[in-house]
Amino acid sequence: MTKWVYSFGDGLNEGRAEMRNLLGGKGANLAEMAANGLPVPPGFTITTEVCSAFYENGRKYPDDLRAQVADALARVEKSMGLRFGDAAAPLLVSVRSGARVSMPGMMDTVLNLGLNDETVEGLARSSGDARFAWDSYRRFIQMYGSVVMGVPHHHFEDVLEQFKRASKVEDDTAITAEQWRTIVADYRHLISTHAGTEFPTDPQDQLWGAIGAVFGSWMNPRANTYRRLHEIPASWGTAVNVQSMVFGNMGEDCATGVCFTRDPSTGENIFYGEYLINAQGEDVVAGIRTPQPMACARAEAGQHPMETTLPQAYAELMRVRSVLETHYKDMQDIEFTVQRNVLYILQTRSGKRTAAAALKIAIDMAREGLITQEDAIRRVPASSLDQLLHPTLDPKAERVQLTRGLPASPGAAAGAVVFSAEECEARAAKGEDVILVRIETSPEDVHGMHAARGVLTTRGGMTSHAAVVARGMGRVCVAGAGSIHVDYAAGTMTIGTHTIAQGEWITLDGGTGAVYLGRVPTIAPTLSDDFNTLMGWADSVRRLGVRANAETPDDAATARRFGAEGIGLARTEHMFFGPDRIGLVRQMIIADDELVRQKAIAGLLPFQRDDFASLFRIMAGLPVTVRLLDPPLHEFLPHAEAEMVEVAQALGKSVEEVRARCAALAETNPMLGHRGCRLGLTSPEIYAMQVRALIQAAVIVEKELGKPIRPEIMIPLVATQAELATTRRAAEDEIARVLKEEGTNLNYYIGTMIELPRAAIQADRIAEYADFFSFGTNDLTQTTFGLSRDDAGSFLPYYVDNGLLPRDPFVSIDRDGVGALVRLGVERGRQTSPDLKLGICGEHGGDPDSIAFFEEVGLDYVSCSPFRVPVARLAAAQAALATRSKVGNPA
Repeated sequence: MTKWVYSFGDGLNEGRAEMRNLLGGKGANLAEMAANGLPVPPGFTITTEVCSAFYENGRKYPDDLRAQVADALARVEKSMGLRFGDAAAPLLVSVRSGARVSMPGMMDTVLNLGLNDETVEGLARSSGDARFAWDSYRRFIQMYGSVVMGVPHHHFEDVLEQFKRASKVEDDTAITAEQWRTIVADYRHLISTHAGTEFPTDPQDQLWGAIGAVFGSWMNPRANTYRRLHEIPASWGTAVNVQSMVFGNMGEDCATGVCFTRDPSTGENIFYGEYLINAQGEDVVAGIRTPQPMACARAEAGQHPMETTLPQAYAELMRVRSVLETHYKDMQDIEFTVQRNVLYILQTRSGKRTAAAALKIAIDMAREGLITQEDAIRRVPASSLDQLLHPTLDPKAERVQLTRGLPASPGAAAGAVVFSAEECEARAAKGEDVILVRIETSPEDVHGMHAARGVLTTRGGMTSHAAVVARGMGRVCVAGAGSIHVDYAAGTMTIGTHTIAQGEWITLDGGTGAVYLGRVPTIAPTLSDDFNTLMGWADSVRRLGVRANAETPDDAATARRFGAEGIGLARTEHMFFGPDRIGLVRQMIIADDELVRQKAIAGLLPFQRDDFASLFRIMAGLPVTVRLLDPPLHEFLPHAEAEMVEVAQALGKSVEEVRARCAALAETNPMLGHRGCRLGLTSPEIYAMQVRALIQAAVIVEKELGKPIRPEIMIPLVATQAELATTRRAAEDEIARVLKEEGTNLNYYIGTMIELPRAAIQADRIAEYADFFSFGTNDLTQTTFGLSRDDAGSFLPYYVDNGLLPRDPFVSIDRDGVGALVRLGVERGRQTSPDLKLGICGEHGGDPDSIAFFEEVGLDYVSCSPFRVPVARLAAAQAALATRSKVGNPA
């Protein structure tokens, strides 16, 4: 019989931490904490396998699941001395989701389950507090009605707000038991009106309704969006955790809160979090009430830190903090409840953190001896390093501060104000910079948050939904800016005398919480000592080299600053678009007179020589791979009338003749047409000029610097051995002429870009004429799939969302197709030439998952955009460690 249910707490712990794939992160950690003697309320976990079975069998459960749940529930009843559904001594439970990776706020939760008109009276008698009992009942109805029965949450809020206005009550804690009775009746009437059915009063019906809702929420739109953004497979499923309730809303000696064992924004080794007296968990993260700080050291005037209000529970929580961090060897995100001065731990998980915090925590823990240097390298997600490269506000810039909120996620961002996630996404799709402004965010806003440059909320604390999700996404966030009044209907936000309409600009400083009027200039970030330390550790273990794709001095300098070990791709066509040379390029293409063509080419040579010399100087002896002209000629042709006139005058032709020549050069499918080496073969003078400029520049800079310069000439779009052989011979002839003229020698390399399937298949023959291969995975993906990366964006999201492709193949390499061709090219190329140098210069060179594949197939280096160099360095180290682990621990 398959075991679907695992108990935890009160001495019976059937799970453990390493079972997170089966029990989800929450269930595995609850069992682990309970096994370590921490105060965890007992409960049980329904496994992720049930979720899979649920969706595979038309949302039906396995036949023996109900019996296993009943047995586990009976154990909880025995542990608590209460009975589920008993009117005298009722057991209440929470029903929560728990995927193997944290998905904060994306799925559904129900608290206080088991209450009805009879059990609420039993709860009132056993607790001695009728107000607490009826408050718990209305919370349960509100949650259940929204989560399980589909009544929009705001309808319940409207009922409560209307009641509070009519009764002249401001704070929920001031509402009496009798008043809660009235609200409960109103809630139940609301449910029957909107849902067309009555609120269920049988606790068993409630339990299975909530279990179904949690499993159902695995596929809700916000969870689907979150999984897509964080690349979490839908096949993983979620577990369901059913746990006995403990109450933080029974009075002034009760509380609930969320805390982190270290600061999730900075990584400092200080206790960090928020709590609320006389509240339940959703009150802290929902931003409905302003939470209080945990420690006196973090408190401001007028605040009431837990350290002084509940000192006994706080001291116990500090002990738990130490136990958990030592046990898990990572910063923990802890949810807790205090019931009548007794602390209970409801959840722990590895806390989400900013990239800066991840760096500091990893470095500090390695130095503290909690983890090894290799653990520290593995601990920091390579892709998160992008966050460290975000700009900050220019300290010299003038600014007008509107208000200040909480510094929830660092960095600086400016953009046009928008008030809905949909508008945010729509404007961002048009290339606009936008700031999402909300009273408080909810999981439904996640797509807008992802599209935004930053997020601003008027309610909520440092552990609110906005703060947690923004930090995980690397978005700037200022939360809890309470002086701002947002009017969604009018499309305005008002702060004092300033009213800002949708579309007007503001600037956020996520490091200080400040909000500024208009656009404040920013400056490039400075990399911390922690960053340099981790990069040093990473460089000491990685095997793959890391180069940059760069063809301008600025890009090359940036690449060197970030640790690039050379240039893996300099696209010469990008150099041709300068205003001082595009005219010559057009004359070269359109001219039908050989002398005129040669004159235009000769005019381009000094520009090219200077371009290459700049790169050689910056790289100072590191390898520089220059790709000869690759794109189709139509990209350079004149289109506007003024451009046509300019070219006609330069060539001494009429505009009509130029227009006719442009029409003759047009191609139906230019990306598969007259480009790359095909152009070099039919117009050899173009490649000859580029090779001459390249060698001349190398000779000049070698003399200047007094160190060897290593030019690598890359011939693009080769499909046959003959193409490369012919083009190489022509290049070598030109190189020989230049070196003879200069009276010197120079080491150089000639190779090719493998970007066509035929080239990968014929790699053994092509390698006879190549010193190196560089896999151009952008074009290789296009030609393998028959997709245009410029146009496929209109339907690729559909493919990914519907499981037709696991990921966008232009973002992360398609291992089974494109990757198989890369592997074949590596194997066949090295069969011919064992010392053949192999790299990759497509966009995949900066993608951590793709880098792991390139490590597996044995490439020598990856090349990526300059700002992705740190990502690639860390990803290469992580890939090397993963490979060593596999070798040392074979399956």
